[in-house]
Amino acid sequence: MECNIEANKASCSCTYEPCARKGKCCECISYHLKMGELPACVFPPQVEKTYDRSIARFVSCFANRARG
Repeated sequence: MECNIEANKASCSCTYEPCARKGKCCECISYHLKMGELPACVFPPQVEKTYDRSIARFVSCFANRARG
């Protein structure tokens, strides 16, 4: 499967401007997982802007949705 970097960039929700991984989803996911985080695209926009991409923050964002 070929990576379509330009198409990925168009839908990338990352607001960190000097990011060298924009559009390179495989690299982005690998990088964030190594850091104990998740990529920007899994967070609501208001949370993504805080740059708190921790797994704990992800769980807290969606914990209430899972309950009903």
